[in-house]
Amino acid sequence: MEATNSNPTSTAAAELLCGVNAKALLDSVDAFLFDCDGVIWKGDKLIDGTPETLEMLRSMGKKLIFVTNNSTKSRFQYANKFRSLGLSVSQDEIFSSSYAAAMYLKVNQFPLEKKVYVIGGEGIVQELQLSGFTALGGPEDGEKRAQWKSNCLFEHDKDVGAVVVGLDPDINYYKLQYGTICIRENPGCLFIATNRDSVGHMTDLQEWPGAGCMVGAICGSTERKPIVVGKPSTFMMDFLLQKFNLSTYRMCMVGDRLDTDILFGQNAGCKTLLVLSGVTTKSILDDPSNKIQPDYYTSKVSDFLNFLGE
Repeated sequence: MEATNSNPTSTAAAELLCGVNAKALLDSVDAFLFDCDGVIWKGDKLIDGTPETLEMLRSMGKKLIFVTNNSTKSRFQYANKFRSLGLSVSQDEIFSSSYAAAMYLKVNQFPLEKKVYVIGGEGIVQELQLSGFTALGGPEDGEKRAQWKSNCLFEHDKDVGAVVVGLDPDINYYKLQYGTICIRENPGCLFIATNRDSVGHMTDLQEWPGAGCMVGAICGSTERKPIVVGKPSTFMMDFLLQKFNLSTYRMCMVGDRLDTDILFGQNAGCKTLLVLSGVTTKSILDDPSNKIQPDYYTSKVSDFLNFLGE
């Protein structure tokens, strides 16, 4: 199974969601795919009306699936976060880019005797270990420092066969050197990116640098392009379709980013709904240079409640 991006873009103007087309959208789909950061929550704060909206959709028999590019948590950790915010979401309904990285290695028969170096959080490490792989780096290397000394060789594990790069709040020069030297010197070493998001809502008040800047650093030092397994790559979608036996034309991708969420849905042939509660603003959507137009847009997910009331 390849991580691909067919990159179709829509230039037809997006429709503002209203009572009429919201009802038509609900009638036309069986499943909703939701991004999390900027759609369900910002940081550790739920976006207003989210619990009631998800409950309403479930009561209508809609399948709900949560697809996030944030790799800092495993599916188990995300299920705990949903629970802590009062949302009943099972681990099987969650597809994170940390899980996608582990699944990419698994479906491509990455040798179990090889090791994986992680520039990222505990979520990637956990998912790799659950899939039977040996993970190095991650949070354990957060305090390490690389030192430039004469006649000093930077040691690295020659058995590392893949480097996975995701969002890493403890990024440092040691990790950059370790990942770089594995990719450049270990024969056949894979360079896998969980995603290339430029920014994300790590807190409820601000955007913070996303995994894209960590991935970009390794691209610069290795002069290699990564295999991207998160949105907008269709790898997660292919895996999801196998698991749930759904048809993409009966699905709607709901997200706050044009270049990941909406493009992800378009790549797979899903209907798409942009919410303006996260990264993308109305001015970005309307900018003449923007070539990615969702089918619909609205301010936040809970607008569905108001429209059905109409």
